[in-house]
Amino acid sequence: MGKAAAVGTAVVVCAAVGVAVVVAHRRRRREAELKGSAEADRKRRAAAVIEEVERSLSTPTALLRSIADAMVSEMERGLRGDIHSQLKMLISYVDNLPTGDEHGLYYALDLGGTNFRVLRVQLGGREKRVVKQQYEEVSIPPHLMVGSSMELFDFIAAALAKFVDTEGEDFHLPEGRQRELGFTFSFPVNQTSISSGTLIKWTKGFSVNGTVGADVVSELSKAMERQGLDMKVTALVNDTVGTLAGGRYLDNDVVAAVILGTGTNAAYVEHANAIPKWTGLLPKSGNMVINTEWGSFKSDKLPLSEYDKAMDFESLNPGEQIYEKMISGMYLGEIVRRILLKLAHDASLFGDVVPSKLEQPFVLRTPDMSAMHHDSSHDLKILGAKLKDIVGVADTSLEVRYITRHICDLVAERGARLAAAGIYSILKKIGRDKVPSNGSKMPRTVIALDGGLYEHYKKFSSCVETTLTDLLGEEASSSVVAKLANDGSGIGAALLAASHSQYADVD
Repeated sequence: MGKAAAVGTAVVVCAAVGVAVVVAHRRRRREAELKGSAEADRKRRAAAVIEEVERSLSTPTALLRSIADAMVSEMERGLRGDIHSQLKMLISYVDNLPTGDEHGLYYALDLGGTNFRVLRVQLGGREKRVVKQQYEEVSIPPHLMVGSSMELFDFIAAALAKFVDTEGEDFHLPEGRQRELGFTFSFPVNQTSISSGTLIKWTKGFSVNGTVGADVVSELSKAMERQGLDMKVTALVNDTVGTLAGGRYLDNDVVAAVILGTGTNAAYVEHANAIPKWTGLLPKSGNMVINTEWGSFKSDKLPLSEYDKAMDFESLNPGEQIYEKMISGMYLGEIVRRILLKLAHDASLFGDVVPSKLEQPFVLRTPDMSAMHHDSSHDLKILGAKLKDIVGVADTSLEVRYITRHICDLVAERGARLAAAGIYSILKKIGRDKVPSNGSKMPRTVIALDGGLYEHYKKFSSCVETTLTDLLGEEASSSVVAKLANDGSGIGAALLAASHSQYADVD
């Protein structure tokens, strides 16, 4: 090849290389632009979903006030006995709350799930209060949860008899007296007196034959007789009513109890003459504890999002317990999961493939949500680890973690603010929502709160309290106290056994 030809070939090769470099550079730039454009589009889609979530979960104070008004209206309908009322407003037959003067030995049985507790307490009157208490927790074998009524209550009575046998010298039963028991029974009951009530239906995995329609106190009493245990049930109570009793024993200004846990409920002290459906003699105290069963409240004012509606539709009880599904620990984590799933589908939040684990209902529990929400580390390391465990995505960007925490914040805030509106409605109903117009001082008003959600989810409980203050206003809120009544229902049942004792008039 001649020199000129070689040079020509080299020029062509260089030109080709140059063109190839330019083409490759342009392709990379186009890919980068497309990638940047795709990323920008993903961010836009994520922002659009988040904006819609913020809008649909919004709870401005004016809305909370209208929700509280709607709840007060339903409470009044329930107290009138209106069968169409959203709130049952069950009469508890508790008209004597503990005063602190109670003394003696009392037992309690707390049955509300797969475990039950037996408890005894020695009360020493106003000076000594609770001298000593002991309790034991017993697991119910699964086969008894679907067996016969006699088998279940015989098992419970046997455990109770065994517990009574371990009564030590620190516990004193006056001679000639029968032991007395407060029975906390956390299933739907049609209560007919302070110490009787028929089971409406079993829940929480129980399906025991022969109990529905029967008096649960009678079932337990017959089982205790079969065990040779001489004990009288003097109070049948719902766990929320028990919490109210336990709270009142510790603080005489307690007017209501609220459970914010896996589920939710509230009980409060009502003037007996404000209960039109009450047909008996007015109690001497002039008061009656009402079990609101407020979890069943629903109203077109409640800010139901597409996520709430879908979760309700797929639930075991569609159309029921709407308020509970928006504020309780059973459901908050599931709402977060549904929003994250929407972000995964619509905005590829966790990459191009939607994590299969995120498709599983209730895979994200509220304790996990709380842990993610409370992560204050600079890189949200705890939140990242939770997403890895729950969703199965090993590496999440800081942006994804911040978005996840923001969703937790939105869902928790809405739940807490709606719970505060419920508390505010009770205060409105009993006239403790504002300073008296006659210029007199507003009485100190205490709400006893119990449940794992309120106790352990600090951002939630803090939001409940600040929202309640906001609704009440500065002056009225200075007289209202929200107080944790940890595990009040167990001792509350024993205290109600004491305040409704067959020996009350003798003492």
